[in-house]
Amino acid sequence: MARTLHVYLHHHLVGHLTQDNEGQMSFAYAESWLKSTTPPPAPLSRSLPLRQERFTRKECAGFFGGILPEASQREMVAKNLGISARNDFAMLEQIGGECAGAVTFMPAGQPLPARDDKYRELSDKELSDTLKTLPKRPLLAGEKEVRLSLAGAQDKLAVKVSGDKISIPLDGALSTHILKPASAHFAGLVFNEMLCLDLARAAGLPTARAETRNSDGIDYILIERHDRTLVGTGNSRHYDRLHQEDFCQALGIVSERKYQAEGGPSLKQCFDLLRDVSAAPVIDLQRFLDAAIFNFLIGNNDAHAKNFSILYNPAASGCEARFSPLYDLVCTVYYPELSKKMAMKIGGEYLPERISSREFEKLADEAGLATPLVKRRVPELASSVREALKTAPIKDRVAAEVAKLIEQRSSEFLERFGR
Repeated sequence: MARTLHVYLHHHLVGHLTQDNEGQMSFAYAESWLKSTTPPPAPLSRSLPLRQERFTRKECAGFFGGILPEASQREMVAKNLGISARNDFAMLEQIGGECAGAVTFMPAGQPLPARDDKYRELSDKELSDTLKTLPKRPLLAGEKEVRLSLAGAQDKLAVKVSGDKISIPLDGALSTHILKPASAHFAGLVFNEMLCLDLARAAGLPTARAETRNSDGIDYILIERHDRTLVGTGNSRHYDRLHQEDFCQALGIVSERKYQAEGGPSLKQCFDLLRDVSAAPVIDLQRFLDAAIFNFLIGNNDAHAKNFSILYNPAASGCEARFSPLYDLVCTVYYPELSKKMAMKIGGEYLPERISSREFEKLADEAGLATPLVKRRVPELASSVREALKTAPIKDRVAAEVAKLIEQRSSEFLERFGR
């Protein structure tokens, strides 16, 4: 029997996601949305332009599947919900309440919840119990009234933070932060990520704000959502959603192919995407170049296309698209068991030790950037990172070792680039 999910953007019904009797998923924009004047209709994704014709599964899986968790997280969520891990439709039906961006999924016949401010505040003990539960129940999927979805393969949870208080959104209520607890597999991951975020911000890169906390001996990092914003004044001040999509979603590429070696986006494709959609391409191309160089310098070999996003800010003339602040910054080379290959090539090379100024010249040519600018930014950012390391807050042994490793890499690349 065919089933349908109503798809909302903010609080507007924009389309219908359908699963037919053979289990195939498709999407169509609602006629009312296509004809809307207030607000003017906007597409859910660059890969799903406004049109009357229905999108096939192949056309829409990149965007809708990209909202969902990946790898072992997806498998565990599916197991806890009693559904197939490969059934995007069923998973969105169960956990597609509070998602990345401003999209919400509701089963046909069920209206959006009347309230968007329903939460369960966690006591200190409840918080620590929740952190211990996450590895076995990712996203708390299956718990009553919890409908949260986040992409990625790491333990994480969407939460609302108000001072020292942390709450779980219920019935699709809005979250303000992403909580990531310490990993049992990668020592000091929380402090590794915190250091890399601090360094990026100190080096002048727009970066998601974050802080580390501890609950009953469990370290965790709280990262402000770049797709949430404070609006209003005085007592009416409140958070609202901003729509966003990662680069894979914008290019219509499924999460399973996020790495370039598996058919995922290249740096060239990412630059071309920003040049095509950004409302300020000169600024955003520079920021993405800086992001690529920074990830190279800190040894973040897992900087794939799902770790970069486009943020859509409502504007008088429609939705203004901009490159989002950076997130998911980790020195992966610190962990010897992780891949030595970069997620995206620089100038035809996957291995950082083979990268020289020649590879960056090739990158400049491929991406349509000025070669002198690209070659200059590598030593400039390497110097900025080294300077930032002098005052970076070091809160953990792993962070200290990562800082030393990044300093060595930055010094090496400065020497390699003749400065």
